[in-house]
Amino acid sequence: METIQSVNQLNNLINNENVIVLFSADWCPDCRVIEPVLPEIEEAYPDYSLVLVDRDEFIDLCREKDIFGIPSFIAYKDGKEAGRFVSKDRKTKEEIIEFIEGLDG
Repeated sequence: METIQSVNQLNNLINNENVIVLFSADWCPDCRVIEPVLPEIEEAYPDYSLVLVDRDEFIDLCREKDIFGIPSFIAYKDGKEAGRFVSKDRKTKEEIIEFIEGLDG
């Protein structure tokens, strides 16, 4: 999973690839819980690139995208938002898979 270093990098990925953006932070215990299953999920859904945005480094971006709880996911396809799984609640592997499978296309 690639870690985003700039807003330009993220925008480039959104406009040129199908991506699922994970908003997370080092201090977030619920984020740490899902970390071990992310490589398996990423491998199971090769149509999407999974990228990480550190909430603390990109707080303005999080505000702009209405990310007020982490971990949260936003999927982009063909340069447009295809779905969001955004809340402050802990996510399970099953919920993340259900979110990805519910994306159109």
